[in-house]
Amino acid sequence: MQQPVVHAFFEPQSFTYSYLVWDPLSKEAAVIDPVLDFDAASGSTSTSSAEQIMAKVKEHNLTVQWLLETHVHADHLSAAPFLKRQLGGRIAIGSGITQVQQLFGQVFNLKDLKTDGSAFDKLFADGENFMLGTIRCSVLHTPGHTPACVSYCIGDAVFVGDTLFMPDYGSARCDFPGGDAATLYHSVQKLYQLPDQTRMFLCHDYKAPGRDEFVCETTIAAQKQQNIHLKQGTSEKDFVAMRTTRDKTLSMPKLILPSVQVNVRAGQFPAAEDNGTVYLKLPVNLFR
Repeated sequence: MQQPVVHAFFEPQSFTYSYLVWDPLSKEAAVIDPVLDFDAASGSTSTSSAEQIMAKVKEHNLTVQWLLETHVHADHLSAAPFLKRQLGGRIAIGSGITQVQQLFGQVFNLKDLKTDGSAFDKLFADGENFMLGTIRCSVLHTPGHTPACVSYCIGDAVFVGDTLFMPDYGSARCDFPGGDAATLYHSVQKLYQLPDQTRMFLCHDYKAPGRDEFVCETTIAAQKQQNIHLKQGTSEKDFVAMRTTRDKTLSMPKLILPSVQVNVRAGQFPAAEDNGTVYLKLPVNLFR
């Protein structure tokens, strides 16, 4: 199995891992889940996190072919458009994005939002293959956290977004619009069909109790043997009951309202209004 080079970047405000992945032979690269820094109190953005990725691209003389989103994130804004302007590449996501656009287009009453996925350069079908230089890649639809979640298999590595966390932390919540615990269960079973030695890279880590360091990498074997929510042999009934009960105790992500309405547009902000200012919406008393 071909082995890509993987470099992780950690954004501490949202506990997000972004990745720069490249083929060491061709130097062709993909960026996965890049973060646009956002200060909710002031409504201001900055690109310091994305610039760290840019610096690494230049350090290794890489050519960015893909800007891959694992899903529409609810905890950070995407820096994919910024990186595309600076480095090139195509912004891609799973074809389930159209369902997410329809859902949140209604939530935010986004009358100008196209719900056909055309804001993205590429919509991947389940099982679709693509190349990163000489490395064969494939896309697995892994919905449950959201309808648009995908996992990217790149050589001997898989990037699973929010589908799973480290084995000592468990699995993703399923209570967002379009989420479903039973669907997540079956998505994880698909991942568990990958070779045990497959390197698994996660989108978040929150340091489980008793662990002092942030970690972003595990393996399929470790998840199957040790995941506290979904190790191999866990029944669908037991998982759904656990996940549903746990989700009722969770608070909303701090940046869900700004991030979702930007990320459904492939990271683009709405057009400026007639005074030249861009605005995001804040629905009142919709989420409790």
